[in-house]
Amino acid sequence: MAGKTTLTVHHHGNRHIFEFPPESTISHLADRIFSDISIPHANQKFMITPRLGILKFPFQDPLLPLSSLLNKKIVLLAPLPSELSSLSQASVASKPRQRASPIKSATPARHRDWRKVQDEATYAFGKIISLPYLPNPAKSQRFLERLSNDAGIKASMRKHKFSVGVLTEMNPAEHTTHESRTLGLNRNRGEVIELRLRTDAYDGYRDYKIIRKTLCHELAHNVFGEHDRSFWDLTTAIEKEVEENDWRAGGHALTSQEFYNPDDSGAEGEYMDGGGWTGGEFVLGGNSTSSQGTSAHGPGRRELMAQAAEERMKKQSDASRRAGG
Repeated sequence: MAGKTTLTVHHHGNRHIFEFPPESTISHLADRIFSDISIPHANQKFMITPRLGILKFPFQDPLLPLSSLLNKKIVLLAPLPSELSSLSQASVASKPRQRASPIKSATPARHRDWRKVQDEATYAFGKIISLPYLPNPAKSQRFLERLSNDAGIKASMRKHKFSVGVLTEMNPAEHTTHESRTLGLNRNRGEVIELRLRTDAYDGYRDYKIIRKTLCHELAHNVFGEHDRSFWDLTTAIEKEVEENDWRAGGHALTSQEFYNPDDSGAEGEYMDGGGWTGGEFVLGGNSTSSQGTSAHGPGRRELMAQAAEERMKKQSDASRRAGG
C-alpha cells in the first residue's frame, strides 16, 4: 500500500502483518503488538536480523524508525497470551496467604538531637572518681555515675552551661566535727565538687535525692561563691529544673533504687558547705597542700584537671563524629 510501512512479525510459528504510517517508530510497533495480540509491553522482546540483534522494551532508542526494519526478519520472543494467563494464575495460587502477624511492625527511630548530644558532652563532669581506700569504691563509683547521668542534672547543666572538672566523693571523717557534718564542697567554681555519699560509720549510703539536692547546691557555686540572695535564687531554680526533667519521677518506685534510704531525711547539724572555696592543693581524700600535687591516696589537682580536660575533649570529639556520621 502506497505511503505505508508494512512489517511482518513472526511469533510462535504465526505471521502477523502490520501496516504503519511512514513516520512510525519501534514504540508504535510495541503498541500494536499489545493491542492486536494482547502481549504486554513488558513481555515484548524482538530479535531482528541481520545485524540489529535483540531489542527489548523499553527500547534503548524508542524513536527507531520502522522504515529502517524493512527487508529484515522480525521475530517476537514472548509467551502466548494463553501462557501469560496461566503463568499469572499459577503465581497467584502459589503465593502464600498473608497471616496477621502478632509482631508489630517496627516504628521509625526518633530523630536524634545531635545539638543536645554535643552540649551534653561539653557541659558535663570531666572525670568521676570514687575514693579507692574506702570500703566498696565500686558502689561509690556507681552512685557518682548515676548522679552524672541523671536526666534532671544533665538538663540543668546544659541550660546554665556548667562544666565540672572532677566529681568525687567526700571522706566523712575529714569533714565531721562534734557540731556539724559537711555534705558537699565546690572548689574554684567547678574544678572539683565533693559529695558526702556515705553514712558516718561507712556502713551505708545517704539517700539519693538528698545527695542530688546537695549537688544542685554545689553547682550554684559555679556562679556565686557567697550564700547571698542571688545564690539561693539560682539554687532553687536548679532544684526545680532537676525535678521537672527527671523522667524517673513519673511513678518510678523509689524502693527499687540502689541508693534509696528512707531513714535519711537529713539531720540537725548538717550543712552544705562554707561557700565556694579556693586555695590549697586538692588531693583525693586529703586536705593537705602539696607542691607536687600528689599523695599516697591518689593524683593531685593538676593531674586530675588534665585528665578531666582530656575526658571532656574526648566526649566532645565523639559527639561531633556521631553528629557528622
